[in-house]
Amino acid sequence: MNGDEPVEFPIEDSIDLHTFRPGEVKDLLHDYLEAASEKGFAEVRIIHGKGIGVLAEIVRSVLRKHPLVESFRQADALGGSWGATIAVLRRKEPGQR
Repeated sequence: MNGDEPVEFPIEDSIDLHTFRPGEVKDLLHDYLEAASEKGFAEVRIIHGKGIGVLAEIVRSVLRKHPLVESFRQADALGGSWGATIAVLRRKEPGQR
């Protein structure tokens, strides 16, 4: 398997970004949000870790601009606190891209 092949992962109501390089996160997150919306999730939890905030900032940047994201917030203490972000998704209309 070479590094250019797509990685398949199950679409659940949360995604853990720890195993991905920062350069992969933007495209991955776009694809994940689309797929999560298609599955009908009203909100998803994006686990980016606490670290120095690089992944968290990438995540927030994508969420600010993504048309399917209605709002987002830091997760509560049980959901990962400042190591995770909750994104509230808009309902995707049939035929909407």
